[in-house]
Amino acid sequence: MTLIAVTRFEAVDTVTADEVRDRHTALVGAVRAARPGLTEARLGQLDDGQWVGVWRWDSADTLKAVRELVPTIPEVKQAFELVREGSAVVDEITVVDEL
Repeated sequence: MTLIAVTRFEAVDTVTADEVRDRHTALVGAVRAARPGLTEARLGQLDDGQWVGVWRWDSADTLKAVRELVPTIPEVKQAFELVREGSAVVDEITVVDEL
């Protein structure tokens, strides 16, 4: 089943919006190169400054496999260098109906 992962986080104070977008773009490209299955990736920002990443996966198994590859993907570390420690929260949503 399709899975949507929603990640909310705060960037460290010294980071610009352009840096967050650039690292997100690099991260998405690296993840897609490492393993197929990431079908959509979106990045947004809430009014309070919090960032939200919405990634759609073809299955929970694919997401699990990518998480196992995380230590081998340098762009993961580079992206998370911008995240305020302790601020990241991930929700996983199993899609049960699409209209």
